[in-house]
Amino acid sequence: MKVIKIFILAMVLLTFTDISVMAKKQPDKVKMPQWEEVNELLPRYSKFTVMDLETGLRFRVQRRAGSNHADVQPLTSEDTAIMKKIYSGKWSWKRRAIIVISEKGKIAASMHGMPHGGGALKNNFPGHFCIHFYGSTTHRTNFMDLSHKLMILKSAGKLEKYLEQTDPYDLVNAYIAGIKQQDPYIVSFISLQDLKWKKLLPLIENISINRMEVLPAEDVGDQLTLTVPVEINWQIKGRGGRNFTGEIVLVRFLGNEQWKVDSTRFLEDNKITIPK
Repeated sequence: MKVIKIFILAMVLLTFTDISVMAKKQPDKVKMPQWEEVNELLPRYSKFTVMDLETGLRFRVQRRAGSNHADVQPLTSEDTAIMKKIYSGKWSWKRRAIIVISEKGKIAASMHGMPHGGGALKNNFPGHFCIHFYGSTTHRTNFMDLSHKLMILKSAGKLEKYLEQTDPYDLVNAYIAGIKQQDPYIVSFISLQDLKWKKLLPLIENISINRMEVLPAEDVGDQLTLTVPVEINWQIKGRGGRNFTGEIVLVRFLGNEQWKVDSTRFLEDNKITIPK
C-alpha cells in the first residue's frame, strides 16, 4: 500500500512539473486592448518592436506623436530597411496586421507603410507612419478605419469569429476592404469559391464602394441567398479606372451560418479575368 502511495505521489509531481514546463514554453498571449489603454501603455517617446504577422520580420520604432493613434518612426536606417522589405521594397498605404511587442506584452495592431509628415530621427525614413490599435481613429474621422480594424482582429486571432458573426452588409464591406488591402486571407475566408487570390489581388490597385443598398435585418430573416445592389469603383493595373453598377450575391447553406460572397459571379460581372 505504501509503495502505491509513493507511486501516485511521484506521478502527481511529474504531472505538475510537465504543466509548469509547458506553461513556460507557451508564448505570451496577444492582447487587444482599447486605444485609451494603449495610449497609456505606450506613451510618447516610448520604444517598442513591430512584428509583421505575415513575414515574421521585426523592426524597432519610437512613438513620436499622435492622439487618435500612434505616429511612429523606425529607430535606425536598418529598421527602415526591414520595414521597406516587409512592403516588398515600395512604400504603400496598404494596411498590414502587426504585433507590437514591449515589456508590457504583445498587442494586436495594424500599420500602413507610407512615410508622411515630419520626422525627427536619423533613420533614412522621410517622415513618420501610423500604427492603429483597437478603437483608434484616423485624422479625418471619429471612427475606426475598417481595414485597420480587420488587421487588428487578424493579429489578435479574432478575425474569423468576427466574419462568421457579422451581418451580410458588413461582410460585403470587409470583402471589398480585403481586396483593397490585397489580403488573400481575408478575401478567401469570405469567398464562396477557392480562387487563386495571390495571383489576382496584385492586379487590383484599388477598389471602393460608392453606394450599397441595405435591407433591414428583419427583411433578411433566414434567407439563404441575398442580392446586394452596389456601385463599385475599380482601379485595375494597366487598365485604369472603371465603374460597376450591379449586384454582389451572398449565399449560406443554413440560416445561422456565415454568409459567403459568390466571387466568381462578382468578378465575371466586372470583367475581371480569374487566374487559372
